[in-house]
Amino acid sequence: MVGVMATDPAAAGSQAGPAALTPISADATPANLPPGDGGDPARLTGEAVYERLRQMIVRLDLVPGAVIDRADLQARFGVSSTPLRDALLRLARDGLVDIVPQSATRVSLIDLVAVRQAQVLRRAVEQEAVRLLAGAAERDFVPELQLALAAQLDRAEAGDTAGFAALDETFHRRLLALAGAPDLFDVVRRHSGQIDRIRHLQRPVAGRMREVVREHGRILKSIAAGNPDKAQARMRDHLAGALAPVHTLQAEHPQYVRA
Repeated sequence: MVGVMATDPAAAGSQAGPAALTPISADATPANLPPGDGGDPARLTGEAVYERLRQMIVRLDLVPGAVIDRADLQARFGVSSTPLRDALLRLARDGLVDIVPQSATRVSLIDLVAVRQAQVLRRAVEQEAVRLLAGAAERDFVPELQLALAAQLDRAEAGDTAGFAALDETFHRRLLALAGAPDLFDVVRRHSGQIDRIRHLQRPVAGRMREVVREHGRILKSIAAGNPDKAQARMRDHLAGALAPVHTLQAEHPQYVRA
């Protein structure tokens, strides 16, 4: 059975379970790509090019509306035109890139209609996942997630937005995996690029990353207590925060938004 859970994420590490538990690390990006622009050309092909470009778009290294210089990216990644083209086509399907034949390829504007649709998908999937976890007969995964919260808090206190973003994504991925639906995270992620960009704009706001950790802690506390209704409500409140800054975004960065 689940024991008493720490209410302070920073204390979670002191309650770590067996050594077999695998804490989520700051470099746990899907392709485990290097942070720099370059890389081993043998690695930066296909899936890796897609992940690298998605990361650059979501983190606003490539801002909405920016023209994508294919030749420059080929040189920076050390790849041929084929993997870059394939990556851009995938990003276009994700709604993150606009490809106009015989013209420029641009980073798409943040589409608020797509944001709202992605939010509906995330709520349906992730609220059900935490409901299942809270209703599980055994919840021996709780110490692992406590360690994850401690790592998130560490990155938040350090002001490491990139490391925090990676841990945040991996935390949500792990919840779905524990709920028995690991493949659904990739479905959600494919539709969440617009939300991810809004969230990245929000993270540098003082205290926001720490607040996200507190929200994760409330979700986990409800799961550990075996309260499906409360876990679901906590996740709903957490996901609603992604839409909170939309009006501010429209006012401060109108050039980034397509309503």
